[in-house]
Amino acid sequence: MAKGIVVRDAAEPGLEKTVEKEPLLNGRVISNLISAVIFVVGILFRFSDQVEMLIFLASYLLSGGEVVHSAVRSLFRGDVFNENFLMSVATIGAFATGNYPESVAVMLFYQVGMFLEDAAVSRSRRAIAGLMDLRPDYANLKVGAATRKVSAYEVKAGDIVIVKPGERIPLDGKVIEGASTVNTVALTGESVPRAVRAGDEVLGGFMNINGLLTVEVSREFGQSAVAKILELVEEASDRKAPTESFITRFARGYTPVVTAMALLIAVIPPLTLPGASFSSWLYRALVFLAISCPCALVVSIPLGFFGGIGGASRNGILVKGSNFLEALNRVGVVVFDKTGTLTRGVFKVTDIRPREGMTKEQLLEYAALVESYSNHPIAASVLGAYGKEVDRSVIEDYEEIPGHGVKARVRGREVLAGNEKLMEREGLSYDLADTAGTIVHLAVDRKYAGFIVISDEIKEDSAKAIKALRSLGVKKIAMLTGDSKATGEKVGRELGLDEVYAGLLPHQKVEMLKKLDSEKPPKSKILFVGDGINDAPVLAMADIGAAMGGLGADAAIEAADVVLMTDEPSRLAGAIKIARRTRLIVWQNIVFTLFTKVFFMALGAAGLAGMWEAVFADVGVTLIAVLNSLRAIRVERV
Repeated sequence: MAKGIVVRDAAEPGLEKTVEKEPLLNGRVISNLISAVIFVVGILFRFSDQVEMLIFLASYLLSGGEVVHSAVRSLFRGDVFNENFLMSVATIGAFATGNYPESVAVMLFYQVGMFLEDAAVSRSRRAIAGLMDLRPDYANLKVGAATRKVSAYEVKAGDIVIVKPGERIPLDGKVIEGASTVNTVALTGESVPRAVRAGDEVLGGFMNINGLLTVEVSREFGQSAVAKILELVEEASDRKAPTESFITRFARGYTPVVTAMALLIAVIPPLTLPGASFSSWLYRALVFLAISCPCALVVSIPLGFFGGIGGASRNGILVKGSNFLEALNRVGVVVFDKTGTLTRGVFKVTDIRPREGMTKEQLLEYAALVESYSNHPIAASVLGAYGKEVDRSVIEDYEEIPGHGVKARVRGREVLAGNEKLMEREGLSYDLADTAGTIVHLAVDRKYAGFIVISDEIKEDSAKAIKALRSLGVKKIAMLTGDSKATGEKVGRELGLDEVYAGLLPHQKVEMLKKLDSEKPPKSKILFVGDGINDAPVLAMADIGAAMGGLGADAAIEAADVVLMTDEPSRLAGAIKIARRTRLIVWQNIVFTLFTKVFFMALGAAGLAGMWEAVFADVGVTLIAVLNSLRAIRVERV
């Protein structure tokens, strides 16, 4: 096969991500060209029988010597029944029975087919390797008042880099100065440029269009989104889909069977039929063998899945293996996380309700102080509403309680801030909120102080996602959230979800997913979509886990099987469409190949097809199947 992509560890300095093309005129091609010239000479000019045999023998050895050698080596390794064995037996047998031109022609066309097949595979790999353009060539590292051009692999988290107009942002980070428009298409598949300014997160691989940006690097290259994409796409082809595994097993069993059938065709009729010629039936058996070669299936099926993965990646959908691509065809239940998945995850304080004896300003200040060490979006919204610099010197004994809230001492007073579960855990009575939104309850010195209402906004894309999934036949769409029941039900009503489960801790999400899994239709798959660290266990447990890859948590991206680089839930429907299109192409190849093979094998056994027909039935069918597989990578925006 032709050389594909040369890939080394993305985390290593000096990483090379290149696409190497095999030279047009290598030793193999030259050998086959000489063989073809000798073959034409043998066809066009008349020679004595002995000279003619030597001419075609030379042509055969030049074109088929490598195939025969591979068959012999495989024989000694115990791998008897493969395509090299079939082609060697068929062509050597034809040559031994005096069918010199046919023998050489089959091997020559087989080699031409292999060359064109290699070219098609290389083309597919190069199309996917277009992602390698994401790799940063350099970074403008700011050192004091000066800048220095360095390898992106030398830049550390916390370093400052300058990105000029027309340059690619080298690493993930946050814009600390400047404003610009960035092209994200290579990374996310999103064709519309995105405006960024100070405070916005940017990913390595974005192309800076028109402004000067100063970016504080948040991740080294080995941990960046670009490195993860390159690694995921390269590893994806190692995970076989059930159809691929079936075809591999089928080929292992199929080849010995057709070899045995060929042997019976060669032996039984001459022994049982009056006047049957052994040489005639041996020729039929050899034609039968040449036609039966299963390379069309063995090559085109994995190539179809590989193309589907590449087509998805060009649309900002990373599928970590062809097994997951095939599983997307059977999604019957989709379960969403809420915050950051169906909603923007951008919170705002919309109401403050203190108890008597506490002012709104005091309640907000206590909340800001105890939330100041948290990186949760809710904490960020509280600090944003507070709008002042937090004096952390007055905070002691800070403790974050997962799934509940936080606890700390502020100026010597114990302050609790969290959800209803925290209040219940501490044995405190609290007010029931009569409004939708995330509720943060506060207590000071074991006395309930009031609550703050924080609202999140549903993504514009979420309703489109739900509608698209229903149109694809998804039977049930549910949502799991740690947020309040009122908030969860409000989102569920607006989006038209079938079921909403609210107030869940991370382990309760896992239990609820098990329940939904037990209720799903037979043979269907359950798909969970999330973006946070607390979603990682559920993502790992679901039949298919999909993570928001734009700004989602690393743990979620690692645990997921599908990563949506645009953070748009509607891309899920796109992933399912690509999976279905890929499956259709794969099964077109399977049906076409098997039907054509069986038809021509029957003709060969009946003596109605010779070696020339065998060329089409083997090489021609393989090429048609491979070219059909290449359609999988040509996916319009979904």
